[in-house]
Amino acid sequence: MSPGLRSGQALTESRLPLPLLRQGKVREVYEVDAGHLLVVASDRVSAFDVVMREPIPRKGAVLTQMSAFWFELLADVFPSHYVTASTTEILDRIPRLQGFQEQIAGRSMLVHRAVPVPFECVVRGYLSGSAWAEYRDQGTLAGEPLASGLVESARLDPPLFSPATKAESGHDVNVTVDTVVRMLGPALATRLREASFAIYQAGRDHAAARGIIIADTKFEFGSEAGGALRLIDEVLTPDSSRFWPADRYEPGRPQQSFDKQPLRDYLASLRTAGRWDGEAPPPPLSADVVEATSRRYLEAFRLLTGRNLEQNP
Repeated sequence: MSPGLRSGQALTESRLPLPLLRQGKVREVYEVDAGHLLVVASDRVSAFDVVMREPIPRKGAVLTQMSAFWFELLADVFPSHYVTASTTEILDRIPRLQGFQEQIAGRSMLVHRAVPVPFECVVRGYLSGSAWAEYRDQGTLAGEPLASGLVESARLDPPLFSPATKAESGHDVNVTVDTVVRMLGPALATRLREASFAIYQAGRDHAAARGIIIADTKFEFGSEAGGALRLIDEVLTPDSSRFWPADRYEPGRPQQSFDKQPLRDYLASLRTAGRWDGEAPPPPLSADVVEATSRRYLEAFRLLTGRNLEQNP
C-alpha cells in the first residue's frame, strides 16, 4: 500500500516524489515542471472550517472526475487549466509516479500552471448560505441592498455575481464588485464577471436537464505565463457548489443538497447539544455519517455526469 493510503480507497494525504508546492484542506499541489502542476484531491473533509479526522471514501475521486467532466464539457464556453485526469496519461507523462498509482488513481489531475486571481468568483442563483444570513439580518448582500421580501432559498433572477476574498483558513469574506474593480482594474473585473455568468449558465442548463438545481457556485481563475485567463482549481463540484434536487425545491426553507449535508447536520446537532464547541479538535464521526456523506457525493456525480464513478479512470 502506498504511503498515505488507508482503509481501501480513503486517502488522507498524498506523498509523491514531486516537489510539494502547497497543501490545502483537501488537495496537495505538486510541481511537475515549469509549466505544469499535479493536483491530488484527498478524501479529507472539513465542516465549519475544521478538518475531520475521518476521511470520506471516494470523495477526492468525485471532486477530480467531476471537475474533469465539467472542464471538458465547458471547454467551448471558457478555457481552463485542465490537461488530463487520466491515470494512464499522467503516469506516461510523469514516469516518477510509477509505483504510486494507488495514491493518484482517479483523484489526480494534470493542469497548466497559472497565477491565481485573489478572489473567489461566486455566482448566486438562489438566496442561501451566508448570502441568506446577511440578507435576513441586514437586507443586503456584501453590503449592497437586495429587493425586500425575499425568503430563504428564493430564486434570484437574474443571478448575482458575489465575489469573495480567498481565505487560507477560516471563512471567505463577501466583498463588493467595486472592491474587485479597485484591486484588479475594471477590464479584468468585467472579464471575471462575464466569464462567471457564462460558465454558471451553461452548467445550470446541463444540471437542470438532469433534475438538479445549481443554487450557487464559486469559480477560481488564474493567468498563465502568456497572460491568458483560465478557469482553474475545481469547477461545479459538491465542495464548490450547492446542488439541490429540483423535484424537492420549495422556497422559504433550507433545501436538501447533494454534498456533505449529513456531516454538517451531525456536527450541528452536537453543537446544539453542547457536545462540541465548533473548534478543533473535531469530534469522531460514526461509520453511518461517513457512509451517508460518501453516498451523497457519489449520487451527485452519477446524476450530473450520467454515469457511475470509475475506480481507476
